[in-house]
Amino acid sequence: MKFEEFKAGVYRQQYQYKDFLPAKINHAWSWNDPRINVLLEKATKSLGELNAFTLIVPDVDLFIHMHIVKEANTSSRIEGTKTEMDEVLLDEKEIRPERRDDWHEVQNYVRATNTAIEELKTLPLSLRLLRQTHAILMEGVRGKRKTPGEFRRSQNWIGGASLADAVFIPPHHNDLPELLGDLELFWHNENIQVPHLIRIALSHYQFETIHPFLDGNGRIGRLLITLYLVSHGLLAKPSLYLSAHFEKHRTDYYDALSRVREANDLGHWCRFFLQAVIETAENGKETFQYILSLRQDMDRKVVTLGRRAENARKLIMHLYSNPAVSVNMVMKLQNINKNPARDLIAALVDIGVLEEITGYRRNRIFVFKQYLDIFMEKNDL
Repeated sequence: MKFEEFKAGVYRQQYQYKDFLPAKINHAWSWNDPRINVLLEKATKSLGELNAFTLIVPDVDLFIHMHIVKEANTSSRIEGTKTEMDEVLLDEKEIRPERRDDWHEVQNYVRATNTAIEELKTLPLSLRLLRQTHAILMEGVRGKRKTPGEFRRSQNWIGGASLADAVFIPPHHNDLPELLGDLELFWHNENIQVPHLIRIALSHYQFETIHPFLDGNGRIGRLLITLYLVSHGLLAKPSLYLSAHFEKHRTDYYDALSRVREANDLGHWCRFFLQAVIETAENGKETFQYILSLRQDMDRKVVTLGRRAENARKLIMHLYSNPAVSVNMVMKLQNINKNPARDLIAALVDIGVLEEITGYRRNRIFVFKQYLDIFMEKNDL
């Protein structure tokens, strides 16, 4: 089917409201718009270059963890959480009570992502995997009573306080098995010639339109993008996340999705999506370049610490995965007593690696600020 001939679906009268039944997407696609071809070429090139970084950067999994933390925080923030990046890295007891609900939601997202990526090593992308991921995402947090890990068995809606004033009402739950089955087949249909980046653009739109869970659809739908790219070999590591771009262009993002349903304009959505991939992949490459440069700088600084250099090097390797530590954490990580742990932290403060952030005299937290800033700055792009 050509994008230009696409009919997004139909509104149907239900009891006192109209839902939207989307058209199925598991078939061949083509388009007349040359702009999509150009963007597709650029997006594929940028994604390949980003993937190359994950294959050549030493100890890349340490840095991938921070990518996942950033994505968890940003994607959750789109849904209304207020947790900042430096808070995400702290233990629960160090989070102010009024912020702990948000903190738990972000931690669940990190755990859900890591579990899903691990599952992809032995299983293909599937509805079952999405349900498992959703169950982890919603465990013990707001929405925990909205059937975590299960597709909905009642009507939901987007915007407004009720069905009567909703901005958008997804398809009736009785239609979900057929629609979701079609979506899953589309992910793996080898009989159609559709580029992967177009497939995941269409899949994200379709998933958000179906809205199969009672809560958490936005986060799972955005995570679906990365899971698809990893499962089909476009990424060796989960290094591309679009939430920062979607948050920055939030109005345009929601408008592009709505424009498909209201005006059948699938081309506009695909152009928006491909541009998001291009810009995010380019930012991702810059992030890895900053990390490599910073790592060289750290190696030079550590050498100046003499007999503490080896322990400092080990601690910095840990900081690449989690750039926040306390004296007690250093004691456990390096199996040393309190005074040597304090001395090691003090040495790293002196050479500009660590910075104290609490202002307390006790229970102080130190962060690897230069490294953390790389990810915090990218959140604001």
